[in-house]
Amino acid sequence: MEVTDYIGPLSLVPAGVAVLLAFTTRNTVFSLAVACLIGVLVAGEGLLGFPNLLVGALGNEGFSWILLLEFFIGILLAFFQRTGATVNFSNFIERKQMNRKRVQLISWGMGMFVYFSDYFSPLFVGSTMRSLSDRYKISREKLAYICDSTSAPMSILVPFTGWAVFVAGLTIGMGPVAGAGDAMSFFMAAIPFNIYPILTIIMVGLIASGMVPDFGPMKTAERRAMEEGKVVRDGGEPLMADELTGIEPSPGIRTSLFWNFVFPVMLVIGFALGSVYMTDSAKPLEAFMLAVFVLAIIMRIQGVALDEITSTAMLGIKGIMPAVVILAFAYALNDLSAALNTADYIVSVTSSWLTPALLPVLVFIISGIIAFSTGTSWGTYAIMIPISVPLAFTFSGDELSTLVYATLAATAGGGVFGDHCSPLSDTSILASTGAASDHIDHVKTQMPYSLVVGVITVLAYLWLGMSL
Repeated sequence: MEVTDYIGPLSLVPAGVAVLLAFTTRNTVFSLAVACLIGVLVAGEGLLGFPNLLVGALGNEGFSWILLLEFFIGILLAFFQRTGATVNFSNFIERKQMNRKRVQLISWGMGMFVYFSDYFSPLFVGSTMRSLSDRYKISREKLAYICDSTSAPMSILVPFTGWAVFVAGLTIGMGPVAGAGDAMSFFMAAIPFNIYPILTIIMVGLIASGMVPDFGPMKTAERRAMEEGKVVRDGGEPLMADELTGIEPSPGIRTSLFWNFVFPVMLVIGFALGSVYMTDSAKPLEAFMLAVFVLAIIMRIQGVALDEITSTAMLGIKGIMPAVVILAFAYALNDLSAALNTADYIVSVTSSWLTPALLPVLVFIISGIIAFSTGTSWGTYAIMIPISVPLAFTFSGDELSTLVYATLAATAGGGVFGDHCSPLSDTSILASTGAASDHIDHVKTQMPYSLVVGVITVLAYLWLGMSL
């Protein structure tokens, strides 16, 4: 979409509509679609401008790259479920000598290890460790907290996950970020400034190890589990993981923990890290594509029918489509924000009080509020990144700087923070499901921990902003 003349306050309409609808409807796709439709009308393009906007925003190499990567991630997750990798891993863990602290620490480690999907991770860790945590009288709320607070935080910190691709993809075309390679390098440089996820993962480890004692509602839940043996409170309604697992392992096929799970994950990590070392750029698409093809060959050798392999791949692609739809409208909203000079207008009306020093902390708080209200980090990124990052580039003179990195990181961390506190969050629901915890009990026990880390993050961004 071509850049229009400077139109002042009307440039805020698309983003404002997206935020307002996100608050009121809690439907990210609908909010973004309506915002794009109204945006093309504001731009004077008429109703026919809507399909033209989508064609322009999506018909490019950058979006095709992200689309393919999301597809391969979905296929790999589907293969893991079809081969029974989760069952094999659970059986392996149960053979080890366990105690209460070790079960929590292993759950924490598994949550960090299964970093490549915030949907797969809480279901996998919760369903794998639930029987052990019950045996050692760990409350379901505690297990759900460990699952939830290691899934999204790890996914947003590792540069070869769907989260990284999504966030990086939204920055293409902003400032000097010309393509997918630049976007991924930008994302990686911002990782050290993503304070909330880093501190959250550390917090989980400290709680699991007992170095930081439980407090608030979690302390009550843990006391109930240890003293009364009730891992779920009386009257609690646990969500059961089996209801949402979906893909069942292939019957009669003998699979291997190493070849069907450990080896493909090693391929993804090794190829992605190796590409950074060899080419100074992560190659997540190639890494996941290699893992998918290798695992498909392994499955065929193990006796899984070719038709079953392809149908499982299609299920994986189908499962990833909601993220692709959000990404499509996010790209379109990004184009609209640039065409309407939204960032320039915001700077012009806030220049008297909005300083670079305040930008990261305000972005973190606003992103947290939106994510809390909508229950989605990705929807928050789709709304906020097209506003916050161009604004930071405007302050920095379209150059990559500490302010720009901190702003992108604050947006990313703020989305995770709001998501952790929201009962509407899909990842929190999956964590409750994997751990078979009452969902509201999970939210109530996790929120105080998230708020403590959130307050520390706000103070850290204030300090960082003042030191710029």
